[in-house]
Amino acid sequence: MPKKTKLKNTKRKAGLAKIATLTTKSISSAFLNYKKNKELEKIKSIKLQKFKEKNKIQKEKKELKNLEEKLNKENYKIKLREEELKLKERDIKSKEEKQKIESERLVKKDDHLISIEKELRIKEKDLRFKEEVQSKKDVDLKTREEDQKQKEVKEQRRKNKELKALKEVDERKKQLENIRIKEWEEKFDKKQKEKELDENLRELKLKKRELEGYKKIEPPEDESSNLTLALENFNIDKNTKN
Repeated sequence: MPKKTKLKNTKRKAGLAKIATLTTKSISSAFLNYKKNKELEKIKSIKLQKFKEKNKIQKEKKELKNLEEKLNKENYKIKLREEELKLKERDIKSKEEKQKIESERLVKKDDHLISIEKELRIKEKDLRFKEEVQSKKDVDLKTREEDQKQKEVKEQRRKNKELKALKEVDERKKQLENIRIKEWEEKFDKKQKEKELDENLRELKLKKRELEGYKKIEPPEDESSNLTLALENFNIDKNTKN
């Protein structure tokens, strides 16, 4: 048992020594590789850093170029805006001048209108006075017209009354004239009848005388009957004439 143990320990030691030798070499080699890798990584990192810086520089240049173009565009816009503002300013000045001229014109116009308004007030006052005077004249004229109408109505009534009275007088005159004419006619008729009666009486007397003359020659007749016959003939003639 002790021999086997010794052999195992010897082998173990020899293995450990070998391992130690190998380990030392490996470690040395590994360290070198590590250093080499570190250097490579560093170089790669430097290159990468330079590449990044180069890209960054290019990017910055591009950004600067874009910014410059943008600034140029902005400057162009600003110039255009400035030109527009100048034009607007000129336009505003022109409008202000026009507005000033227009304001002066309006002020003058206002003064003129105020003057016209004053004249109109004076004319209106004068016109009102004239209207009042004319109104009084119209009232006075209307009163006179009413008085004249009343006078004319009274005059017309008086004339109508006088005309009516004249007509009545004329009518009475006509009536009196008619009465007179009628009376005259009646008197004339009466006189004519009396004349006719006288003539008839004369005729009767003549006839009577003739009859009396005949009596002496012819047999006597009843005188009363002859006289009656003569009167009847006279009445017949009278009625016929009437």
